[in-house]
Amino acid sequence: MLVRPKRAAPVLVCRKCLKRSDEGRDVGRALKSELKARRPDGLKPAKLVMTGCFGLCPKRSIVVASGASLQRQEYVLVEDRAQVPRALALLNGERDG
Repeated sequence: MLVRPKRAAPVLVCRKCLKRSDEGRDVGRALKSELKARRPDGLKPAKLVMTGCFGLCPKRSIVVASGASLQRQEYVLVEDRAQVPRALALLNGERDG
């Protein structure tokens, strides 16, 4: 059986990076706010899902991914709250043109 959810695809964030980063709390809140603001018409906003380590472990950054970005084998690194809107655009495959 195939089921279509009433929610946008989830965004994955490394729990370890979020906890370790000085900006982690602000970035987490900004991600949730931005996901609510970007929700598609007729769908619930995407969930922010805390995951285990992705194995990248950058200094002073938080690793964020989505199903689409993982399929492209891409991860997005977020250092502070101001980078969240651009990070979500990158997760969706939007590029500067």
